[in-house]
Amino acid sequence: MTKEPHELALLAESGRLLASVFERIDQTSLAGASTLQINDMVERFIVDDLKARPASKGQYDFGFVLNSSVNEVVCHGVPSAADVLHEGDIVNFDITLEKNGYIADSSKMYLVGKVHPVARRLVQTTYDAMWMGIRAVRPGARLGDIGWAIERHAKRHGYSVVHDYCGHGIGREMHEEPQIMHFGKPGTGLLLRPGMVFTIEPMINRGRRGVRTEADGWTVVTKDGSLSAQFEHTVAVTESGVSVLTLRPDEPAASAL
Repeated sequence: MTKEPHELALLAESGRLLASVFERIDQTSLAGASTLQINDMVERFIVDDLKARPASKGQYDFGFVLNSSVNEVVCHGVPSAADVLHEGDIVNFDITLEKNGYIADSSKMYLVGKVHPVARRLVQTTYDAMWMGIRAVRPGARLGDIGWAIERHAKRHGYSVVHDYCGHGIGREMHEEPQIMHFGKPGTGLLLRPGMVFTIEPMINRGRRGVRTEADGWTVVTKDGSLSAQFEHTVAVTESGVSVLTLRPDEPAASAL
């Protein structure tokens, strides 16, 4: 379950490369683009520029390099030429990258053009909730501390946390133990030890936390049609706290760790 120093170094390299993928998306005009166009652009960048492998493609028979979850889509949205992004949309791109046998996993919300303050507030609260969970990571803490910090922050702002999906250990495989729930009780659950690597990826709904899967067998949406947002980072437990392996240069929240 814990990783050796050489494995952590390789995971950090995968994380650094994955962060650069989001920098590439940052430079892209999203309004009027289809989610399939974004998928194809990301695949070219990972394969041709970074000389890495998009780890999601082929996993569980999934044929794309990212999930694109727009507005009420909670997670696992499938890229499509018909799914065109419009002014006012919010969209999550969830991307994995493997380099030298080790996988990093991260996701980021994007605001397409001028976005309603209601949606903007949800996105910001979700981002802050992820960081609340990250700041709870340290040797001697427990998994329940992470989930409690996330859900407490979301509920304070009137939102609900999806219980059906969770973060996960990661390394040579995309999904390893342990499972990282985004709700919980402080002081409960698995004890965190240096060398553990896992994702923290809360999905937060503006309405109720209930979700359903659409007919394609992949796309998960809110049952009540409310907006949903998600952010994700891959983190490692260190001797003194936590290292965010997929940290992006534009993230001032990192300075507060």
